[in-house]
Amino acid sequence: MTITLITGANKGIGFETAKQLHELGHTVYIGARDVERGEKAAAELGARFVQLDVTDDGSVSRAMAAIESAEGRLDVLVNNAGILGAGTMDGPTALRVFDTNAVGIVRVTEAALPLLSRSSNPTVVTLSSSMGSFWAVTNPDRPEFHLPLALYAASKAAATMLTVQYAKFQPGIKFNALEPGTTATDMTADFGIGRSVTESARTVVRLATLAPDGPTGTFTDESGPLAW
Repeated sequence: MTITLITGANKGIGFETAKQLHELGHTVYIGARDVERGEKAAAELGARFVQLDVTDDGSVSRAMAAIESAEGRLDVLVNNAGILGAGTMDGPTALRVFDTNAVGIVRVTEAALPLLSRSSNPTVVTLSSSMGSFWAVTNPDRPEFHLPLALYAASKAAATMLTVQYAKFQPGIKFNALEPGTTATDMTADFGIGRSVTESARTVVRLATLAPDGPTGTFTDESGPLAW
């Protein structure tokens, strides 16, 4: 049985990823800040819930302790939690965006490493974005060029770099970053863009189910490697 934790999984791509991995036979832990919403999402899927706020060290530690007590290990971690941070450009907003989208990855990953080290096929998937690609945001032919999301873009560039660095210094664990595709979620509602979460979650599932000899240190979308 594959033990999988997905952060921010009570809705959107995280929830659909949890659904698809549960259908593949994974024991899925839905990590969510809000207990009521998280428990409801887990009950809907037949998954398990763990309260997890990626901006709170204590919450992350308690979540890992709960998984360790119940399962003894973690096979797959999906760093999915994230916020858009659109609108005001100021210090407090920047701190909030980076704390969730970049520092949160460090908090959760560092806390998960001891559990991942007990897996025979440890895998970490981080949902990044082509908004964090210099190549994409400077190309007028790309949709990223036209989106005014400086803080989100910068934090996702950090998320991709963290993935590469973890892959270098944790060679026993596969670390891959992903552009899941422009998806219709709460985050993109104001822009009126995006495809269904079902399609985008498939790209997450692909990386979450890699064989032991699968790639590491990559930044890809559904078509393959992305320039950044």
